Amino acid sequence: MQHNILITSAGKRVELLLEFQRELEKINLEGKVLAVDLNPQMAPACHVADGSFKVPRVTDSGYIDRLLEICVGNDVRVVIPTIDTELLTLSVNRNMFAKHGVEIMVSSPEFIATCRDKRRTMELFERLGIRNPAPRDKNNPEFPMFAKPYDGSLSTNIHVLRSADDLTAEILSDPKLMFMEYIDKSEYKEYTVDMYYGVDGHVKSIVPRERIEIRSGEVNKGAARKNFLVQYLKERMEYMPEIRGCICIQLFYRESDNDVVGIEINPRYGGGFPLSYYAGANFPANMIREYISGESIVYSDSWRDGTIMLRYDSQVIV
Repeated sequence: MQHNILITSAGKRVELLLEFQRELEKINLEGKVLAVDLNPQMAPACHVADGSFKVPRVTDSGYIDRLLEICVGNDVRVVIPTIDTELLTLSVNRNMFAKHGVEIMVSSPEFIATCRDKRRTMELFERLGIRNPAPRDKNNPEFPMFAKPYDGSLSTNIHVLRSADDLTAEILSDPKLMFMEYIDKSEYKEYTVDMYYGVDGHVKSIVPRERIEIRSGEVNKGAARKNFLVQYLKERMEYMPEIRGCICIQLFYRESDNDVVGIEINPRYGGGFPLSYYAGANFPANMIREYISGESIVYSDSWRDGTIMLRYDSQVIV
């Protein structure tokens, strides 16, 4: 029996797929890394994968049955989700896959629902003792302030409001917008922190990634920083049994007084995870060791401080 891994909504996640291929080979396990997508012919990662399959949209009633059919028919042991919109569906159906020996690396439905609604995320940060941007009243505004949708992603429909002229009727009437304190980027640095949680619910790795340059909501230039944030988050989030595998937390950090402001949590691999991987935080190997080899892993901070990632566009020619 092969120990195959499947990446869903593979799209452009070529580097993530290559990392799993590389680690399977290093651990000397007989296995392939497969991919599924709505349109495999036009998904670069599907051309790099050891095999690929077409699936319907995750909102389609036949999606889960098709995905399970692919997993069972191709000896898939671990499924790696990549986009927010599929997480809740996969989490709700996780036990169905587990009965067939397939582990979906996804957190609990409750945790995912909390992450998907940024109002609930703010409440979670408060329970964890992590400061949020202070709320602002749009009808009695304090400028500058910031507005974003409670269910948004990819930095869409966000607004920096510096004066009453910026507070348009359209923004005021948008029922999804949350209004909050503006965090001045001249004082704070923006971070995404990759965290890996083991089978036992304890955190095994914490890697803060400074977001030096952003493009379309995803880091284009970044650096791994072994700083105050590592111990800060370990103290507050060491044991989270509702989390499985990789999450990434977005926050702002002011070094002068160690002020930390939580923004959002993505319960999946972030687009900038390759930086953490090349710094030495090997989440793919952790998953393979835990969920395929049945090994136990311990907390490690042996990754390399100061590792820098500079991204560029490449291509797959078909």
